[in-house]
Amino acid sequence: MILYPAIDIRGGRCVRLVEGDFDRETSYDSDPSLAACRWVEAGAEWLHVVDLDGAVEGKPINGQAIAQIRAAVDVPMQLGGGLRLLTDLEDAFSAGVDRAILGTVALRDPELVISAVARWGDRIAVALDARDGRLATDGWLGQTDARAVEVAQRLARSRVRHFVYTDIRRDGTLTGPNLQGLSELIEHIDAGVIASGGIASLEDITAVATIGASGAIIGRALYDGRIDLAEAIALVERSEAPR
Repeated sequence: MILYPAIDIRGGRCVRLVEGDFDRETSYDSDPSLAACRWVEAGAEWLHVVDLDGAVEGKPINGQAIAQIRAAVDVPMQLGGGLRLLTDLEDAFSAGVDRAILGTVALRDPELVISAVARWGDRIAVALDARDGRLATDGWLGQTDARAVEVAQRLARSRVRHFVYTDIRRDGTLTGPNLQGLSELIEHIDAGVIASGGIASLEDITAVATIGASGAIIGRALYDGRIDLAEAIALVERSEAPR
């Protein structure tokens, strides 16, 4: 299982939100590349980067900050937020992004997702941002009646190989991941599922690994010092070592 430190960008700064609420924001780094360097120095193999402004506006906004991250570190990174067009994906990959995460557009234009997967394969992931089991859109400001599992099953049949499952109610709350929702998703699709939302301890990391998640995104718990990234990586490596 891969641990993904989260770098959420708003107004060019590295921030964290609670339940996706822009009025409940904490700012951590004025330069997100500083956070990227810190996590890579601690052993991060991947970074999870989100353009929060882009998610709301429906188009990439924080390209400069993302370019600074790419110039500062050499580990792979996945990027989400505002990627709604094939040209957005072309630009992201040209800028050095290794995996692009599609969210709102996966609900509104699934044919675009199919086209993207046909062109870029497993460099495409889909975000399943769920509030009480139903998917949200537009930086979590919009709400649909679509169920996460049903959408995932449909897209997995179209060869989407990576999903990022976020329980919005738990994101930034440090209350633990939604293991039930994760388990249901992992059980019903043949694809990797990256857990996001609520992870606050090494025990939470062990729990999502035990149910079969391919990855875990850690945000506030890293920035608040509740989880030491190097220790968490070592824990995962020990648990996966041959016995």
